[in-house]
Amino acid sequence: MNPLRQRYIDDLRLKNFSPGTIKVYVHAVAKFARHFGQSPDTLSGEDVRAYFVHLLDRGIARSSCVVVRSALRHLYANTLGRPDCLEAVPRPKRERRLPVVLSREEVRRLFAKVTNLKQRALFMVAYDAGLRLSELRNLRVNDIDSQRMVIRVRQGKGKKDRYARLTPGLLKLLRQYWREYQPQSWLFPGASMDKRYDMATPGQLLKKVCRKAGITKRVSMHTLRHSFATHLLEAGANLRIIQQMLGHEKIQTTSLYTHISLEELREAPSTMDLLQPDQTGDAEKDAS
Repeated sequence: MNPLRQRYIDDLRLKNFSPGTIKVYVHAVAKFARHFGQSPDTLSGEDVRAYFVHLLDRGIARSSCVVVRSALRHLYANTLGRPDCLEAVPRPKRERRLPVVLSREEVRRLFAKVTNLKQRALFMVAYDAGLRLSELRNLRVNDIDSQRMVIRVRQGKGKKDRYARLTPGLLKLLRQYWREYQPQSWLFPGASMDKRYDMATPGQLLKKVCRKAGITKRVSMHTLRHSFATHLLEAGANLRIIQQMLGHEKIQTTSLYTHISLEELREAPSTMDLLQPDQTGDAEKDAS
């Protein structure tokens, strides 16, 4: 590993970035360097600007451009001490896309097809507690606090601990799972008891179950988290409570779910009905 890459990685680690984020940023910088066939420390701000024009010409999603810009910003501003290199590159506006959400009926159909107890417990923790996949993989047996009815989430997004709810139904399922599988350290171990679940496996298993359930939506493990938040909102839960349960730093992030909750949309009057003549008024006219 060359000294510049190592220093960049060390700088990101000092900023407390997760290993996953560091991997993404290093990959983005490596692609940038390969594009020019030069080390990033020999390139100028105009080169950075030209690279982003190249990405847009290729049809790269704006959200991906945001990630690349962030990776290069940390490289030039922190590691190389040249923050001016990003001045000519405005921050791309991220597209606003609504997440995929399963209906409550689809969730029922999904769990009706899950026959493996470990998979059922894994999916139910994701759905009933609203956990991210990384948080699921980090769960330990002693993170399940049945006395206080909470799940301790260690070092979630942003390196923050929090508590998620533990419902009686979920606790019953987890106890059944523990009796059968006897996990020792990790709540959901991988191939061996001392290793965490593989990152890709849960999503692959979920897609197989969805196919069996006749669900054609493009799902991932994060879909269960989105569905959790949306169903709580539709059931009347306070947005700030949902924010705490999801571990969102800003309420604006949680407010996304107000755009995908369908209950209020269904209750709104039909505009076509509003065009119909007032039946009561017509009847009064006829009587007169």
